[in-house]
Amino acid sequence: MSRTRIKICGITREQDLRAAVDAGADAVGFVFYPKSPRYVAPARLRELASALPPFVSGVGLFVNATLDEVREAVAAGPIALLQFHGDESADACAALAAAVQRPFVRAYRVRPDTTAADLIESESQYRAASAWFSGLLLDTWVDAYGGAGKVFDWSVIPKELAPRVVLSGGLSVQNATGAVAQVRPFAVDISSGVEAGKGIKDARKIAAFVDAVRAADAIT
Repeated sequence: MSRTRIKICGITREQDLRAAVDAGADAVGFVFYPKSPRYVAPARLRELASALPPFVSGVGLFVNATLDEVREAVAAGPIALLQFHGDESADACAALAAAVQRPFVRAYRVRPDTTAADLIESESQYRAASAWFSGLLLDTWVDAYGGAGKVFDWSVIPKELAPRVVLSGGLSVQNATGAVAQVRPFAVDISSGVEAGKGIKDARKIAAFVDAVRAADAIT
């Protein structure tokens, strides 16, 4: 049985972090983008860090952040992975990751006209730019930064790339099993799909989402 990794993003409260851990999440995400309703300041991360146990990864999400901003966030708590969601070039991502000695994933916002070749080319570009590159996170294109809770056409993801990507964008308890069964990504990333309100997670939805992903893992 394959095991899809699961990240719960947009954690702002200790009880939500604990709910994600208790449900079996592999990673939790902290948003360091001040315009997001899920924003946490580095000082808040210091408060949340005590609830993050061993072997559950902390991920820092950044949008066009400066090096000083990334350094401050990484210094504040256990951020094991960087996630870039802005207009950062491959070289910019490489430089930031190297400066703080952390691997990174790059969000690729999939448009209606995106092709499989586009995704493969982007992955190759980032992999050539940096040894710190871990993979693409595939989200849905919207005219804004961050997720919008919308699904893109999963069929555009080439089978040779799927085992290395993080699937995001409009995932929910209702569609998670189908999404994972169709795409077979390395990991899935969800935020608004397990919320009671913006920045406020629903423990029952988190548990149900994890169960839905594991149901897909059990399909051979």
